[in-house]
Amino acid sequence: MPAAAPDPLAENLIADRAKAGRGAAGNPAGRYERYAGQAIDDGWLRELTEEDPDEEKIPTQLHIDTTRTIINRIDSPDLPYMRSINPYRGCEHGCIYCYARPSHSWLGYSAGLDFETQIFYKPDAAALLRAELAAKNYDPEPVTLGSNTDCYQPAERRLKITRSILEVLHVCDHPLAIITKSALVARDIDLLAPMAQKNLAHVSVSLTTLDPALARVMEPRAAAPWKRLATIKALAEAGIPVTVMTAPLIPGLNDMEMERLLEAAWEAGARAAHYTLVRLPYELKDLFRQWLETHRPGRAEHVLSLIRETRGGKLYDADYSQRRRGSGVYSDLIASRFTLAKKRLGFDREKRYLDKSRFRPPERNGQMGFTFA
Repeated sequence: MPAAAPDPLAENLIADRAKAGRGAAGNPAGRYERYAGQAIDDGWLRELTEEDPDEEKIPTQLHIDTTRTIINRIDSPDLPYMRSINPYRGCEHGCIYCYARPSHSWLGYSAGLDFETQIFYKPDAAALLRAELAAKNYDPEPVTLGSNTDCYQPAERRLKITRSILEVLHVCDHPLAIITKSALVARDIDLLAPMAQKNLAHVSVSLTTLDPALARVMEPRAAAPWKRLATIKALAEAGIPVTVMTAPLIPGLNDMEMERLLEAAWEAGARAAHYTLVRLPYELKDLFRQWLETHRPGRAEHVLSLIRETRGGKLYDADYSQRRRGSGVYSDLIASRFTLAKKRLGFDREKRYLDKSRFRPPERNGQMGFTFA
């Protein structure tokens, strides 16, 4: 058979490549899109080169999220919380492993670069929260901030939406937990410390690596490892209970650091510890593979094979019974190492539960009552 004629367009395909300060290399179509596209250099645009770094910089764009409710009710049996608040959709931290990336597809955006550059924020979050807490049938339960995307990502420094939410919870003596990998949480110690004294506040800090070079490409706009340890120390010294989350542990990439992560967090003041195994749902599988081939090419296939070993031969299994911990020999080894390290260091010796009995609902419509003569 004669050789197939070369496709003239294929030679001009513009390959995805690492972008300055970003985790994902490309912007693949979401799973709900009918069509997928591929960029082509038609000769009019200059070829991107290492000498043109400005071409690789992608600005962050903020969009208003016009949601009508703010508290999410959770029914996942493997999660330790029943209610959550997410002030932002998308996350500028750009962590390549983030399981929340595919949620951007619900908005018609890509789980790739769109997730970390097209950020939706909820300017009415505090007002919506006040209204929900004031409802006659509201039954208080601890709420978790940052369960999907980080509530202290860079935009929070200017927008202060998370801060406004904390102010409402603080006034109402409503229990809350925070999950973050940002040093910005220390800004709100003035609110969190008095709440912690009443057993109303708890903070979990995600610590994935002590290697700044790995952190720089894996979590490009999140706080550096040393800053997270300093944040744990600042929170603990203020009397705020801190959990270290060695999450996610990625077999063959950062799981070998687990004991050192726990030791460093203990020295900083964390007194509880948890972990999760990396989760790669939907579009995230291909994004993570591309990241490995770009930043850790010599280790890519080894890492992926170990992940499959913990997921029954697949890169992801959504089964609630094992999606956070995995299954198999390698997964069991990680669990055993984690348990032994926690016991040796003294983590989780004291169980603390957030107090919901102190809750005081806000005045409806934000108004004080009137007395008529």
